[in-house]
Amino acid sequence: MKQTGLIALIVFVLSISTLYVNFHASATDKGRQYYEDRDLITWDVQTEEKVIALTFDDGPHPIYTAQILDILATFDAKATFFVLGEHAEKYPTLILRENDEGHEIANHTFTHSYKYTAKELERELIKTNDVIHGITGTYPVLFRPVGGSYDESLVNIAVENGYKVVLWSWHQDTRDWKRPGVKKIVNKVLKGTKPGDVILFHDAGGNRTQTVKALLEILPELQKQGYEFVTVSEIIKRKNINVSH
Repeated sequence: MKQTGLIALIVFVLSISTLYVNFHASATDKGRQYYEDRDLITWDVQTEEKVIALTFDDGPHPIYTAQILDILATFDAKATFFVLGEHAEKYPTLILRENDEGHEIANHTFTHSYKYTAKELERELIKTNDVIHGITGTYPVLFRPVGGSYDESLVNIAVENGYKVVLWSWHQDTRDWKRPGVKKIVNKVLKGTKPGDVILFHDAGGNRTQTVKALLEILPELQKQGYEFVTVSEIIKRKNINVSH
């Protein structure tokens, strides 16, 4: 009898353990594939077209953003700027220039805080949204969370407010904010470039001289390789496009 009771107890414990593991897995396994399959987050796109999306976070900045815009114009390159609302409010002429020159302006929150409640995040999105609309007359449709950090709650808030969440190609984080040196930034980008990449740079948040100098080497080299520089919204349209040979 005791043996039967012990066996029953073991079976019960194992069943509870299995239930916990299954529940825990379902609650935490929402990684990249889960969000990509549902078209909720974009890291990069699969395409045979030689297109790349250059993205810049944290701007605009009165010095570095202007210099970057000059370089982009030289190479007829389009980019996506994930701007901070407080900076956009301070430098509206740069936002207008980005818009007028055919670049995409996207939301990167208002204050660049790393900690938000759900309501605070929504307020930041709406506030930045209104600032951008007030300057350009159009509403942004893309949102990049600070630090690339996300969870289901953040994604839901973004979607409910009309945004698509955009991160970047895992192999194309230049870490230029650390100022690793021009050569390292250049090598990071050129070493693994492939069609559909979304490359992460910063045009504010510190001294971005290295980023500016790196772009002067990166853009002509990739252009020589046949790449076209497009906005994130444009590269999403090129998803799964095959090129006939």
